[in-house]
Amino acid sequence: MSLVQGRDLGVGSAHPEHTLVPVQVADRWYSEKRLGGLSRFALAITILNFAGHLFLGFEQSWITPFAALAAAYATEFVGEAVDARVNGRGARYAGSTVNAIKFLLPAHISGLAVGMLLYAAENVAAVAFAASAAMASKYLFRVAVNLDSDGRPVFRHVLNPSNFGITITLLLFPSVGIAPPYQFTENTSGIVDWILPLIIICTGSYLNIKATGRIPLILTWISAFAVQALVRAALNGTPIAAGLVPMTGFAFILFTFYMITDPATSPSKLKNQILFAVAVAFFYALFMSLHIVFGLFYSLTVVTAIRGVWLALSPVNRSRLAAGLFIRSVRAAPAE
Repeated sequence: MSLVQGRDLGVGSAHPEHTLVPVQVADRWYSEKRLGGLSRFALAITILNFAGHLFLGFEQSWITPFAALAAAYATEFVGEAVDARVNGRGARYAGSTVNAIKFLLPAHISGLAVGMLLYAAENVAAVAFAASAAMASKYLFRVAVNLDSDGRPVFRHVLNPSNFGITITLLLFPSVGIAPPYQFTENTSGIVDWILPLIIICTGSYLNIKATGRIPLILTWISAFAVQALVRAALNGTPIAAGLVPMTGFAFILFTFYMITDPATSPSKLKNQILFAVAVAFFYALFMSLHIVFGLFYSLTVVTAIRGVWLALSPVNRSRLAAGLFIRSVRAAPAE
């Protein structure tokens, strides 16, 4: 999970010369809207983790979230320090304690998400690896999407950090699995079983309305997931309920409102949000048809990777960046 608020960069514009707008990186990175969403999300997932370990029935050991946070923090600090040095700029965590806290909010969210969703028994190192891989992916898998005020490319990561960390860990550690869905309501009963999902849905809806603008993606994803369940039931002669029951789980709700909607790794335009959600549902159905478990996480990784490749190879994006680099070279050329 990651919440990085950014503007629509006009990748699909038919007139790239009209979309070459310099971006003030620091202003975009620390925009009030983004920080508001990040802080709310960080608070919500922190409360959920405390409540999960104290009352709800989380299966992981108490050390798991702390190990995941330590790995996420450390990787984020190292990645930013190296990136700042290579690009000749100041590190975003430098200057004050407030800057450091703001900078660590995404790592905090991803670390707690990985620690909450993975179950590795006593192999805490595997969870720490997942958190570290999640944050490292932000620096390893990026594409240039715009130019700053100096004409230098601005890079954005294309893989959902938490989802990638979970995916790569599931592939590399056969003994690691996803935490059982019942852990979120293992120690609750009655009306509380209804109240908890409603809280997650309401807070997630508020966050996506105010901070991400991904409500169309959510609605399309839910609809597409239901459609693929109906299609698979018709083709395979299986009960319809079997394909729809994952939608009732707490993990599905978290995935829907807090992971697939990551604004840094999902499109902002309405049409592209719809295509993105349908693509994730399609790959989920494909993985299920091939009897491959953990299809939710694998499908999102595949779709975000495809989107990243498309952004990198998009003629419009490449033309815009080339135009910006040309303008920069003209500005830097000595006068005759």
